Amino acid sequence: MVSGMRRFLVPLLLSILPALAADQAPLEREVGGIIAGPQVTIVHFWAPWCSNCRNEMRPDGWAAFIAANPRAKFVFIAIWHRNQDPQPALTAAGLGAQANLVLRTHPNPAKLSDDGVNDFLGLPITWIPTTWVFREGKLRAALNYGEVRFPMLQQLINDARADW
Repeated sequence: MVSGMRRFLVPLLLSILPALAADQAPLEREVGGIIAGPQVTIVHFWAPWCSNCRNEMRPDGWAAFIAANPRAKFVFIAIWHRNQDPQPALTAAGLGAQANLVLRTHPNPAKLSDDGVNDFLGLPITWIPTTWVFREGKLRAALNYGEVRFPMLQQLINDARADW
């Protein structure tokens, strides 16, 4: 029975995956390509007005953490930004010059509009900051509740690197 289901499901999935990829916005395609790599990738959603996001950008926050993890790739995506320019907050936090950091701003600035950003790569975004850990295109951990604790995130990165 299992092999019969495989014969049915595999062609079905292969037939719909290109359509799903075509529906993705350019930013989702870009990030999907980055997380597909062999490295551990951290995708972090934030907004310049968010006090929890600003707390993470203190001097011993993200800039220090990114510097301490040169083998990891980091993608910061400003969402729900209400058309505020994220660059001043990033610059003040020392973020932008790191070789292992990609900075993007989602083109849709809203959460509550009809076309608001409530998911990305098919995963829900319910709060900011939100931080996801990927390896080889697979979600390994998701912190969807707010401010990240860097020792805990370090453990999640270490776990994501491990072969289970």
